[in-house]
Amino acid sequence: MSVNTEITGLLTRLADAWNAGDATAYGGLFTEDADYIAFNGMHSEGRAAIEASHRWLFDGPLRGSTMAAPNGRIKVKPLADGAVLVISKGGTAVAGEFRESIVSFTAVSTPEGWRFASFQNTRVAR
Repeated sequence: MSVNTEITGLLTRLADAWNAGDATAYGGLFTEDADYIAFNGMHSEGRAAIEASHRWLFDGPLRGSTMAAPNGRIKVKPLADGAVLVISKGGTAVAGEFRESIVSFTAVSTPEGWRFASFQNTRVAR
C-alpha cells in the first residue's frame, strides 16, 4: 500500500472517530508524545491530553459536530524515512455552520501503523 493511501486512510479514521464522538479512537491516531495545536492556539501535549481535551469537546461544545473525510487535494511530502508532512483542507460543522480550515500534520510510521506526531489547525479567513 502506498504512503498516500495509508495517510488518506488515517485521515478518514480521524474523521470517523470525530463523527462518532469517540475521543479514545481519536487520540489513538496520535503518537504518545504528539503535539496538537488547535485553531485558537490551545496546545495539547501527548496522546492522553489530546484524548482528554476531545472527550470534553465531544461531550460538550462540539457534541454532534461533524468532520468531513478527506475528499480534496492532500499533499504528502516526505521528510525522512518513515516521516511525512501532510497538508489538507478540512473543517468541521457545528450546529450546521461549516468552519473551513487548512490543517497540517507530521505523520510517522510506527509499529502500530502510521500515526500523527503533530497537528496544526488554521482557520480559513472569510
